[in-house]
Amino acid sequence: MAALAQGEDSDDNMDEFMEKFKTQKYKNAFSESNWEEEFDKVPMFMKTAPENIDPEKHPDLACIQSIIHDDHRTPEEKARSLKDEGNEYFKEKNYKKAIVSYTEGLKKNCMDIELNAIFYTNRAAAHFHLGNMRSALNDATAAKKLKPDHIKAIIRGAQCSMELCNYAGASQWCDEGLRLIPTDKKLQELRATADKQKREADRDARKVKIKAKKEQNEKEALLAAIKERGIKLLKTEPSRHRGSDSEDGDGDGGASRALADLELDGISSQEATGARVYMDEQGVLYWPVLFLYPEHSQTDFISAFCENSSFMDHLAVMFGEELPPWDSERKYQPQNLQLFFEDPEKGNLYQVDLEKSLLNVLQHQRCSVKAGTPSFIVLVSGSSFSKQFLSGKKVQRLK
Repeated sequence: MAALAQGEDSDDNMDEFMEKFKTQKYKNAFSESNWEEEFDKVPMFMKTAPENIDPEKHPDLACIQSIIHDDHRTPEEKARSLKDEGNEYFKEKNYKKAIVSYTEGLKKNCMDIELNAIFYTNRAAAHFHLGNMRSALNDATAAKKLKPDHIKAIIRGAQCSMELCNYAGASQWCDEGLRLIPTDKKLQELRATADKQKREADRDARKVKIKAKKEQNEKEALLAAIKERGIKLLKTEPSRHRGSDSEDGDGDGGASRALADLELDGISSQEATGARVYMDEQGVLYWPVLFLYPEHSQTDFISAFCENSSFMDHLAVMFGEELPPWDSERKYQPQNLQLFFEDPEKGNLYQVDLEKSLLNVLQHQRCSVKAGTPSFIVLVSGSSFSKQFLSGKKVQRLK
């Protein structure tokens, strides 16, 4: 009877408690508008934990954190808690936070060598997934130093070496691991891949070396051919080429000095095509040549002008049956054209005989090739623009 009476009292109390909700609203209830926000404040349901935990805003989290990082626990206990924390972050693929946890664990300076080796190995794995191969390799090395038979650290070291294209280093890691576990399939696969990649890298290196040697020989032969012809080459920097030749430009000394410090890139065309002078199997040179038309602010570019061809050979094609659209007055007929090159030192103009070959003109003592591209000015003989352009300039005709 007493038990029945107590049950009835409990029912009465519950009825009384429930009756309150009819007249009095529960103050801490979640509303439809904020229930997700409130749920996110509960540690159990949090999607992400805040970076810095404020005890006033997050008392529950602060309490949990104080338990995890309890100052009264031993360094080993604290370190293990941080290892577990880092592992949870790692499982969530939050590798940056995992690295922070593992680093804090190492800072506890616990005396458990195996635990510290795990910290380094796990941190190496996190760095590996972030693409920080050098840091991952350093951690794998530190783990193996603490525990030489730590196979996970050895595998990670081999993987990092592979990613860093250090195939010899990867093979060394694999060999150390296979001495411990000769049947480890992962190490066997890595060893085989490292050997293959090393053979391919060595083969590619040999190809690059052979190609570089061939290009060097071609470069030396090309420069020797230019020097033999007595053609003067100028660098693009005025301070370098100004005064590099003798006053009259004659003789081999100035040209030799210019060639001595000239790189192959220095005689490549400045045009967008990147064309450069080259020598064919018969020893004939082909130059990129630029024609300038100052009256119309136009240019023409011939990527391979044979040194034995005359200027008229090209002009007859360029201004043959079909004249350029910018020549509205149809003045640029081959028989009407004049060609000039400029002396870079004195600024004088030299008129070129159109029947002369390119080689014949380039060998003139006042002609110099700048940036690997001979340049010539084209004017219409007797035109008003030509008279104005040449006025005040010293013009000489090539003999």
